[in-house]
Amino acid sequence: MNLLSRIRKFLNWESSPKPQTKLLPEVYPHLKAFRLPLILTVLTMMIGTIGYVIIDDFALMDAVYQTGITFTTVGFGEIAPISNAGRIFTITLIIAGFAIFSSAVGILVTELNRGNIIAILKERRMLYKIARLKKHFVVCYHNDYTLEVTKELRKSHIPFVVIDPREEIHEWAKEHNYPTYLKAEPHAELSMLKAHLASAKGLITLSDSMADNIALIASVRLFEKEHMLPRPYYVISAAEQMSDVEKLKKLGADTVVSPTRLTAQRVSAMAARPDMENLLEEFLYESDNPLDMQEIEVPKYSWAVLKKLKETHIRDITNTSIIGITKKDGKFLTMPKGDVLITSECKLLVIGTQMKIHETRNLLRRREKPKELRFV
Repeated sequence: MNLLSRIRKFLNWESSPKPQTKLLPEVYPHLKAFRLPLILTVLTMMIGTIGYVIIDDFALMDAVYQTGITFTTVGFGEIAPISNAGRIFTITLIIAGFAIFSSAVGILVTELNRGNIIAILKERRMLYKIARLKKHFVVCYHNDYTLEVTKELRKSHIPFVVIDPREEIHEWAKEHNYPTYLKAEPHAELSMLKAHLASAKGLITLSDSMADNIALIASVRLFEKEHMLPRPYYVISAAEQMSDVEKLKKLGADTVVSPTRLTAQRVSAMAARPDMENLLEEFLYESDNPLDMQEIEVPKYSWAVLKKLKETHIRDITNTSIIGITKKDGKFLTMPKGDVLITSECKLLVIGTQMKIHETRNLLRRREKPKELRFV
């Protein structure tokens, strides 16, 4: 390790993150039109240098310099006396230089009017912005669901990238304040590299088309295998029909949300208990509310395995309440009593503040019995 590396490590100075894909190959096709002016420029400089050496016996560097100031029409004048034949040659160089310069400007204006180069440069800035994200969500396809999801993610300070193949994504991003977005096909590998999926927490696909959701789920799981990522992505999908929910789960989606089912459950709950209408919004969905409810999985090595719920004293230690237990076989037990046994890989439904729930998760991940319970 050299001195510079040691200094960087001592100062904890990390280099700026870079995108996983480069846009230079996409720029090259738009620069092909500049090849002819560039070739003509080199040929003119060579012909001009040889001409001054032959006609007026200029030294090589003097000939190159005279050709350069003549070809670019800067008007510095002659660096040495030039014969009549040399002056005619100089006029020819000036006309050639003006013609090549005019053609190059015309090509540049044409490419700028097309907007391809500017669009690529804008995308390049966006890719560097996306490369700085960590544990973000990639939200695919813009629609009404996307608007609501991104609003909630923004309230919770969770970074996200919106991907949509339609040209209108630029207008939508400006209108709805998407900080990072891409115009691309979400299921393509290049799009996943541009979205910096390797450092993302998960992917959300909200397309109205079942085929798009299937293609995305399959592409994400294939991306995981090809890039040998240390952890799987959390994939959330939407399904209009209830028959599609199980299909998407079998294909690899972790969570499938059915708007039809959610609407029916909400309406029936409001009909049965009108006084509970805003309970979830008030206590669970609001990001600024201290009360939270999360599911915590008990690992195999946890000290709490094969202990009764009352023996763990979780409520006394972390001031949280366990209101449900999901067994390994999927059976859910509501409002468990103190005699219920905590088994390996079961999931505890815990309610409390976010900080206390975090303490509970850390407590259950310990291998040894907590100090608070040694004399209990």
